[in-house]
Amino acid sequence: MPPIGVSTASVWPQTAAAGFVLAAELGYDGVEVMVWTDPMSQDVAALRRAARQYGVPVLAVHAPCLLITQRVWSPDPEERLRRSVRAAADLGAGTVVIHPPFRWQRRYADAFPDLVAELETDSGIAIAVENMFPVRRFGSELSAFRPSTDPTDVGHRHYTLDLSHTSASGADALEMAKRMGDGLVHVHLADGSGLPRDEHLVPGRGNQPCAELCEELARGGFAGQVVVEINTRRARRPAERAKDLAEALLFARLHLGT
Repeated sequence: MPPIGVSTASVWPQTAAAGFVLAAELGYDGVEVMVWTDPMSQDVAALRRAARQYGVPVLAVHAPCLLITQRVWSPDPEERLRRSVRAAADLGAGTVVIHPPFRWQRRYADAFPDLVAELETDSGIAIAVENMFPVRRFGSELSAFRPSTDPTDVGHRHYTLDLSHTSASGADALEMAKRMGDGLVHVHLADGSGLPRDEHLVPGRGNQPCAELCEELARGGFAGQVVVEINTRRARRPAERAKDLAEALLFARLHLGT
């Protein structure tokens, strides 16, 4: 069975520290650190101490590529990616998750495929480019990403498949996994109901083929990482957040153990 981690984004609005605590308490195999405005997520030394303290390794680093993190570490997106790779190396993480460039980042977008390939070759770390989703309004679609929301349109060595994003985009997650092929090394396990927004539901609570994908990965001997990335911001008490994360972990173990 591949390692099952939890994203520190799954405990927002709590900090990355809470992600390590819950990962240890619930029995996750590790964490994916979402680098964003939380100061701890940007502090490699603090993350290393938390990993040691709680006995929870960092499986992956999610580069700061959200709209709200455009100045975390650097205003230059190339430098943010380079720092993410260095952070992953320092933390012993084998994967960096990165979104495709935004449409307005033209110079970065033009250099992106070669930059990713160069950094992978130099570091030995998989830079897994993630599928995204367009904005759907009034019957039309607008993509904020260049050249598209589907990283297989460009072609990279490694990919992240996010099932909340396939839901929001109306994409077929199983077909996308096939297109990614052996390059699929990282999965963001979450669900969606098909609404045109990023829901990140607990797997099994939406209409995405979460179980089918996990079972296909298990049958194919998937050697990558599966990371629970759900939205728990509406949890009224810590116990509710822990319950959702425990349910997601049980779901993953059940279907990856097929």
